Amino acid sequence: MARSTPAVPPAPHSLEQSSPGAAGLDAHFRTIAELGGDIAFSIDLPARTLRYLSPAFTALLGHDAGALQAAIGGSGARQALGALGMHLAQSGDGQPGERHVQEVDARNADGHPIGLEVITTVVRNPDGSNSLVGLLRDLSPQRAHLADQRRFASMLNHEFRTPLATIDGAIQRLEATSHGADEAVRQRYRKIATAVDRLIAMLDEYLSPDRMAAIGKVRQPNTIAARELLEAGVQQVRAAGRDARVETEDMGLGLRGEPEGLRLALKVLVDNALLFSPAGSSVALSARRSGSGVEFTVRDEGTGVPSQDAERIFDKGYRGSNAAGLPGNGLGLYMARSIVDVHGGILRLGNAGEGEGGAEFRLWLPALHISGQQQLASSSSNSDNRNDH
Repeated sequence: MARSTPAVPPAPHSLEQSSPGAAGLDAHFRTIAELGGDIAFSIDLPARTLRYLSPAFTALLGHDAGALQAAIGGSGARQALGALGMHLAQSGDGQPGERHVQEVDARNADGHPIGLEVITTVVRNPDGSNSLVGLLRDLSPQRAHLADQRRFASMLNHEFRTPLATIDGAIQRLEATSHGADEAVRQRYRKIATAVDRLIAMLDEYLSPDRMAAIGKVRQPNTIAARELLEAGVQQVRAAGRDARVETEDMGLGLRGEPEGLRLALKVLVDNALLFSPAGSSVALSARRSGSGVEFTVRDEGTGVPSQDAERIFDKGYRGSNAAGLPGNGLGLYMARSIVDVHGGILRLGNAGEGEGGAEFRLWLPALHISGQQQLASSSSNSDNRNDH
């Protein structure tokens, strides 16, 4: 059955009110909502009558309030505005107090698509009726920024991968023709090949086209469970054929941060433990509450960090005196501490100097769901970081 489209009250072009009553407060709240450039709206339910629409709507899309009302009502104007009218019509069926956020593509008066973030909730009016209120947020700047990020990452991927492919091909030819070379030369070839493989793997992990295409389409997680982070380190040790000795408390704490970054920081510590300890030896990993955060410990059964290297172990490009002949470029621990610093944590050497207990690194990160104020990284921590022992 055909449904008549209700008349549209003209959208106000001024929010000034002459009295400080409820109407004045409504105007104040609309002004606050629009200060950041968002478009505020209010729709009476169940009639779906547009009660208020910011003048910025016309400035952004070129359509007037009548066009939006027609689109909400289901007339032919819905096609002109794209998915926006249908989305607002369906949002009016929600329960009071429920907040919904959705990205939709609308079309401006010239037919060009414009991405909008639509934030809505149903509110109960004093007379018992309901209204759908919300904001429309222009996503064009955000999408342009993400597109620039993807283009830049794609450029970096290409610029790095091309010389790496040249080096990789050259080192493979050298290895294939090195039958008369001594062992030291062959080891150098192997180290170069290993370093190239690591760099290519990093390109695939962080700058691949698939990863760049996902940016902006999928909301990236910003938390990780402490137990999950510890388990990633345990699996890394076991994948290397080593025994992992694990000590942990029964805790369900979460860590705020980029999960892949935090996994990478812990991976660097485990890599070092595996590299600087005897084959077949075990690696100890632990996690425990510490103040308003969680402290992770990684300890190996090697000879430990030479005392003369302890002060510079996190320096950029620094390699310890016991690293001769081992793969590495002096960036691992520097990068790990940089990641930890960004997340408000602390990474430090747990035992200074050499000893029978091997090297121990302690990683503290602020946790979620702990009463009291979260700690940040100590002001005395050195952000001019340092590297592998």
